[in-house]
Amino acid sequence: MEIVFFEINKKEKAYIKKSLSGYKLKFFEEKIEEVPLKEYKNSEIISPFIYSKINSKILNQLKKLKAVCTRSTGFDHIDIKEAKKKKIHVGNVPFYGENTVAEHTFALMLNLSRKVHISYLRTKTNNFSHKDLVGFDLKGKTLGIIGVGHIGLHVIRIAKGFGLDVKAYDLNHDSFLSETLNFSYSNLDDLLKTSDIISLHMPLNKYTYHFLDKKKMSKMKKNVIIINTARGELIDTNELYTLLKKKLIGGVGLDVIEGEKYINCEEELLEDSNAKKKIYDLYRDEEIFRMENVIFTPHNAFNSIEAINRILDTTIENIKEFRNNKKVKYPVNIH
Repeated sequence: MEIVFFEINKKEKAYIKKSLSGYKLKFFEEKIEEVPLKEYKNSEIISPFIYSKINSKILNQLKKLKAVCTRSTGFDHIDIKEAKKKKIHVGNVPFYGENTVAEHTFALMLNLSRKVHISYLRTKTNNFSHKDLVGFDLKGKTLGIIGVGHIGLHVIRIAKGFGLDVKAYDLNHDSFLSETLNFSYSNLDDLLKTSDIISLHMPLNKYTYHFLDKKKMSKMKKNVIIINTARGELIDTNELYTLLKKKLIGGVGLDVIEGEKYINCEEELLEDSNAKKKIYDLYRDEEIFRMENVIFTPHNAFNSIEAINRILDTTIENIKEFRNNKKVKYPVNIH
């Protein structure tokens, strides 16, 4: 059984080889679309990260493919319908970074509330004045959590330690958890109107694309802080850009943003049939990054030693389970 990994670094390669000794393995640092087909056309299992697009074209080329084991929780980079049609199993990593991403959420939040990023840059130029560096306390503020999954719940746990009042919006309510963790479920309008900080923890799908759109963002407090460590496409970035320019938002902490794959991948931009719009998006994103009340990290919320090991361990479990029982341990599409 040939198993091919994409977007893999040397440390991860060594870790996997040690755990999957006796398997036929191939490793590529590049995304799948950057690797010649001849290198992986006989693969029976592939393991991509989020930047490899496992679309119908790829799936149609891989005649022997039986399973896709993505090293991520999200699977919007995989054509699930096409995989199901071809009876290709798809497995993900459902739990790995509840605390990891939640901690990064607060790193962004604290940077904005205490202007840490501005302070740091100022001291690098030997300017030690604290003029215009007045921040605000988290204690007593209202934090609105949109999406109460594993990560959202861990954000709530941390929030209670800071003395934040938490309102949560989710389609599913768990009264036991809300009582245990001392938070309240809210309708979306109330959360948007009353939250001082809003943090997104939702998957990306056709229902959540541009979840925060012009209409919803118009309901938010003028100086609201928005944190997004989930997926960039959850926010209508054009509207976010407009509100930032008009100073109608207090600040934004982003680990993700629409069009992020084009920031470091000019060749993808040039090959895109909608390049003109993408160039505008790239310009818009760079304008956002330059704003003092914005802090951006490069899709790095997952990136701790412990979380990476958990991702690899779960991926290895998916692969071993498929080889032994012809099904992945953590499926996202059920046959």
